[in-house]
Amino acid sequence: MREAAKGIWAMVAACLIWGTAPLYYKMLAHLPAVDVVAHRILWSTLTFLALLALQGRLGDLRRALATRAEVAVIGFAALTITLNWTIFIMAISWGRVTEASLGYYLYPLVAVLIGMLAFGERLSRVQGVAVGLALLAVALLTWGLGAAPWIAMVLATSFGLYGLVKKRLTVGPVVSVTAEVLLIAPFAAAILIWHSAQGQGVLTTAPRDLALLVVSGALTATPLILFSYATTRVRMATVGLVQYLNPTLQFLCAVAVLGEPFGPWHALAFGLIWTAVAIYSVAAVVQDRAARKAPVSASTEA
Repeated sequence: MREAAKGIWAMVAACLIWGTAPLYYKMLAHLPAVDVVAHRILWSTLTFLALLALQGRLGDLRRALATRAEVAVIGFAALTITLNWTIFIMAISWGRVTEASLGYYLYPLVAVLIGMLAFGERLSRVQGVAVGLALLAVALLTWGLGAAPWIAMVLATSFGLYGLVKKRLTVGPVVSVTAEVLLIAPFAAAILIWHSAQGQGVLTTAPRDLALLVVSGALTATPLILFSYATTRVRMATVGLVQYLNPTLQFLCAVAVLGEPFGPWHALAFGLIWTAVAIYSVAAVVQDRAARKAPVSASTEA
């Protein structure tokens, strides 16, 4: 199998795990969301540390945390991804996975806006149309439901800021994620210890729930590793397209499996979002092809 094909299959596998994760975390919906996130952080920290130890790369982790500047950047990344995980787990507990899936559909369009604000990037006409449709979808959903889809907006914005921070890191994705969860792990441990002291938390968790929480570490680490593997073998335009499998599966889990309501205002908003995503994706593919052809034409002319 070619490396590109392996990368695509790795990306598909990552999205399958991310997209069906709501069904897994729904089994833990009776537990406080903050405890679930704390366990997720601690067990994923152990998983990543074990992986780096097996690869003999713990030195890379030490170097990543060697300076205050790097620690500050990684710390901010840790805060944004922790916020993202917490809101996602809360959305599952509250029966609002549909809105969570909307957030991950919105993410690339929010990333375009963040790029414009943070790096002075200019929106192309097509990107402007896609972002405009997304904003219209959010406005209509807010009007129709009488409340802003804040879960979707927080998920999209937090993940967009996370991506922004990751651009400033010079270490690899697995090392950076390990550093992130390692920095936030003491706070997660403190939360669980505090809850245990109050007669809650890990000491009173049922064996079945504790087993699910332990596995959540691998459930967090595995798709990130697969994603890292894919991005080194597949063009980013392809990664971006395949990644839409994640919110699509979340949406199907929410409506078809978990039985969440999907009314006319949802249908209208999602229709606009899907149209915006289609426009954005086609533009990304065209731009990617043009970028790949440019060096060829330049060398031909020379």
